[in-house]
Amino acid sequence: QVQLAESGGGEAQAGGSLTLSCVASGGTFSRYSMAWFRQARDKEAEFVAAIAGRDEETRYAESVKGRFAISRDNAVNTLYLQMNILKPEDTAVYYCAQNRDFRIPTVIRPGGYEFWGQGTQVTVSS
Repeated sequence: QVQLAESGGGEAQAGGSLTLSCVASGGTFSRYSMAWFRQARDKEAEFVAAIAGRDEETRYAESVKGRFAISRDNAVNTLYLQMNILKPEDTAVYYCAQNRDFRIPTVIRPGGYEFWGQGTQVTVSS
């Protein structure tokens, strides 16, 4: 049974930075594409960033391009999200998720991700 555990959330000022981590256990981490999603209060979950299993490809939502960076360290089964130039609209619960394939899907949907973490809250004040 795969388990994912996010950490690193908290409060930040607009323009500041935070780094999120997601540690995976119970599976072969390097076999799977990973992604970050976020869900603001009373909003639908939205895609943030994705990375292929072998770190050869990344993809970002337009709203975070140039500000966020996704990476992974397969040696320690950990996914990261470096968030810079934070904005109040980045406030949300952030989730890491594991895909059913090692490639990033052509169309990213929550249903394509088999395992999810519990989420970590990010709050950005103006």
